[in-house]
Amino acid sequence: MAPLTPRLVVPIDVKKQPWEQKVPLHNRWHPDIPPVADVTEGELFRVEMVDWTGGRVKDDDSADDIKFLDLTITHYLSGPLRIVDSEGIPASPGDLLAVEICNLGPLPGDEWGYTAIFERENGGGFLTDHFPRARKAIWYFEGIYAYSPQIPGVRFPGLTHPGIVGTAPSVELLNIWNEREKRLAETSQETLKLCEVQEGTAKWHKIANEAARTIPGRENGGNCDIKNLSRGSKVYLPVFVEGANLSTGDMHFSQGDGEVSFCGAIEMSGFLELKCEIIRGGMKDYLTPVGPTPLHVNPIFEIGPVEPRFSEWLVFEGISVDESGKQHFLDASVAYKRAVLNAIEYLSRFGYSKEQVYLLLSCCPCEGRISGIVDAPNAVATLAIPIAIFNQVCCQYSNTISVGYKAKTLEWETRTEIEKTPRSSEMLKRGPPSFHSRPKRCERALRTNVM
Repeated sequence: MAPLTPRLVVPIDVKKQPWEQKVPLHNRWHPDIPPVADVTEGELFRVEMVDWTGGRVKDDDSADDIKFLDLTITHYLSGPLRIVDSEGIPASPGDLLAVEICNLGPLPGDEWGYTAIFERENGGGFLTDHFPRARKAIWYFEGIYAYSPQIPGVRFPGLTHPGIVGTAPSVELLNIWNEREKRLAETSQETLKLCEVQEGTAKWHKIANEAARTIPGRENGGNCDIKNLSRGSKVYLPVFVEGANLSTGDMHFSQGDGEVSFCGAIEMSGFLELKCEIIRGGMKDYLTPVGPTPLHVNPIFEIGPVEPRFSEWLVFEGISVDESGKQHFLDASVAYKRAVLNAIEYLSRFGYSKEQVYLLLSCCPCEGRISGIVDAPNAVATLAIPIAIFNQVCCQYSNTISVGYKAKTLEWETRTEIEKTPRSSEMLKRGPPSFHSRPKRCERALRTNVM
């Protein structure tokens, strides 16, 4: 018997605003947000979703939509979905919910996405001190490939995935989140402060005031942004409330490890086709608490077999020493920042602006690694970029410096030393046809601050 067509449980009309959708969306985590549909375990079902901003970013040449984006309303999620077994008994707290991604992709007729840098004063990003102004690049999809008029000379296959898959927290877990993140805010460290609880209000005001933002990943899964969580993958989520109340959103066509520009994947509207299984008592059997209560657990992810394959990589290293020369102790965040900055500095030698490279590294299929975390005082992080995404050669083999489609045999020197030779300087400016046309193709984009 042929497999059944997936049942559509959350439809999306991209021509309508999020609050105009047939099935309500939500943008916070709270146990009292009511489920919009019931799903039986083993059933193949389809969930559609808007992009994380609800369609506020447009396919045009202006970055004003990024500059003035209201981040208090994100992310828009589809769900919650109440998961029941074949006898109609809902998932229970303490169970484990296995969610299999059977199929996914952009919504038909809406095959485009964007990557952006936020203003320093409005969200910023991993490198906001270096890139404080809003920028965006538009990406168009050709089957499994993406290309951008704002970053010419690049084309790569996407590894499409949901940025957010999660279950609803219990009241107890929500209180834990609120308390620990409130303490973090009070220490003046960087955080997105949660709403304060106001007692004695009506139900919906109570939800709005208590609910947790969807920005960080937490014990319930949520915004984990695992780029390999694509077709054939499974997520094993803890269940904290009756029915699990599964939600998903923040679809990405492609993402680099770390999503470094913050709005850093190729963001898009999209769909998921899913199947769920309830593993009774699975939290105790399979998840190990990493905190003071049984609620302090983390999901398990089983990565599917589908992903792009690359054979040649350009790898950049960073250590726990920041731009001022200050030594940090085994700080992997500082090390990864240095690896990204090193990659940006290098690739900007090949006709790209640094903003273009920053956006590219945030969304292309690059691989980030913590290569060393025990050899004090330096953590070592690496960023590996697949060479095949470029239509020019951006790497050095042996004593050959390759630039564009040309190569000149030289001993390795710094760029400043190379540029002392007129011929070498000219070669550094040379590139393939798309780079020759870059000033003309990108003039409008550059002028209007898209790039």
